[in-house]
Amino acid sequence: MDQDLVDRAARTRRAYLKGGGALLAGGLLAGCAGQNDAESATDATETAAATEPTTEASTEAETEAEQAGYTVSMSPAGDVTFESVPADVMVYNLVYADAAVAFGHGDAVNSLGFDSDAGGRTLDAYYERLDGVSFDRSELAQLNSGSGSVNIDKELVYELDSDLHLVDPALVTSFDGWDQSDVEEIRKQVGPWFGNAYSRTHAQPPEPYAADYQYYTLWEIVENVGQVFQEEDRYAALESVHSDLLDTIQSDLPPESERPSVGVVIYMDETFYPSKINVPGFATSHVRPLGVTDAFAAGDVTFETSYDFETMLEIDPDVLLHSYGIDSYYDVASTRETLEDHPVGSELSAVQNDRVFPSGTPVQGPIMNLFQTEMTAKQLSPDRFGAWPEYTGGAYPEIPEDEQLFDRERVADIINGN
Repeated sequence: MDQDLVDRAARTRRAYLKGGGALLAGGLLAGCAGQNDAESATDATETAAATEPTTEASTEAETEAEQAGYTVSMSPAGDVTFESVPADVMVYNLVYADAAVAFGHGDAVNSLGFDSDAGGRTLDAYYERLDGVSFDRSELAQLNSGSGSVNIDKELVYELDSDLHLVDPALVTSFDGWDQSDVEEIRKQVGPWFGNAYSRTHAQPPEPYAADYQYYTLWEIVENVGQVFQEEDRYAALESVHSDLLDTIQSDLPPESERPSVGVVIYMDETFYPSKINVPGFATSHVRPLGVTDAFAAGDVTFETSYDFETMLEIDPDVLLHSYGIDSYYDVASTRETLEDHPVGSELSAVQNDRVFPSGTPVQGPIMNLFQTEMTAKQLSPDRFGAWPEYTGGAYPEIPEDEQLFDRERVADIINGN
């Protein structure tokens, strides 16, 4: 695995341990492989699954699939043929856990790449605002060994005996002790792989996948997962909500000259770790629709980039968005107080104007993306989309119905099969 990924993961791991999350041990490294931006610190925020009632529509789709079989294709796995809808699925990160929940198949998920409480709180924070949507992560297997390295025990994969490994096989070959022959062994002996991790930042995947690897948008990946679960109608309904949300936002954006400059960061130990906004990948797909000026666009921002207070003051974004800010690894309210008390940090425009906000998780599935896009719109253009309420942790804040940018009831009905 690239050293940049280890370094970014280590930063978030230290942050969580400082916050009392020692039980994670090395598990925060679990999701870092395959990402190379400042947010790659926590693919470990990737979580969980939901326990949903089986709906009549789902049952009919599964019956038809069992009778005919079907094939779904996505790079790098290519064409994968299913005899029936997978009922026991190995999941590593939040993208696929959240997608499984969205399609009413959260109960199929048998694992996560890290301690299930790590990112599970983040999913809880969003699901709290959707009636009837929840997930039970209490008995999920932890794929990462938690030993401080990034590793999955092959024997555990055999023990899970999954119908499907909803994980990028290229990502798995970046883990300690794995190569393509191991991936192929599991495919033949246990079940297929199906996932795409490197679309998050359009990072370069390991050989031998690099030459033919294809990148997708978040919603293209979600569509493919919907086909795996034979939930094309559910996907179409959710995508319609997403499309309506983008239309609502982009039809009412302020003129470019009135939009703030924005810096997406992680702050830790008096150091800022920046991420660019207007770059390929779904890591910032909740920010790009706002069409803001990226405060770090002129800089050569890589995984190694870090800024001290003086450098950040020179850049001085109008708004600071702190990644992993919704009931996750970072207490942004506490960070804001730290900046206010710092002799240089207190001079930042974002601090003086109370525009340091908790931001979303880059490793986001479809439900997360809806909430995180709404949140960003309110933080950056409150005059257009309603103010973002004070948030100090826990569930996504309650938004008055007339200020919601997407219909919660509609989304809950789609997920619940109503």
